[in-house]
Amino acid sequence: MQHVIRPVRADEWRKLKELRLAALADPAAPVAFMDTWQNASAQPDSFWQERAERASQGNSVRQFVAEGPDGEWAGTVAVLVEAEGADDIFGARVDTAQAHLVGVFVRQEFRGTGLTELLFEGALEWAWSLEEPRLHRARLFVHEDNPRAQAFYRKAGFVATGVTALLSEDGRHDLELEIGRP
Repeated sequence: MQHVIRPVRADEWRKLKELRLAALADPAAPVAFMDTWQNASAQPDSFWQERAERASQGNSVRQFVAEGPDGEWAGTVAVLVEAEGADDIFGARVDTAQAHLVGVFVRQEFRGTGLTELLFEGALEWAWSLEEPRLHRARLFVHEDNPRAQAFYRKAGFVATGVTALLSEDGRHDLELEIGRP
């Protein structure tokens, strides 16, 4: 594998936009993301510039990409840091400081190559390296009708917590999976 896993830089908003739109155009997008291609493609450049800026610095969010030798981005994952006592992105109180992995996507031609594992390693390494807040677990949500993603997450060491959330308009649930701090 010749891809480098690294954080997004603030000036890379055009590439971030292109990869996000590719993710939202993927056939699995309706059960993988809480956004649509139509909504994301209508966003102004300022939206993407701010998104890249936020994802490139600080300790509250970091987005990682898999960059090939030709500069093409083959995949991504973002880490949201949820502090103890704060409200998470769904408005629920966070009991313990945690990482929340979101926006997992690998282009179809790179699936099954180990790239997703490398993205997760990079994301979790960053999350566990934070001194403040010290994170105790990482979690993610996966749609109940997305068995391929569920299998990958379990293979990566994530286990079901029993928590479910109605995150999509299809009436189906997303399952929370977690992995503890090593």
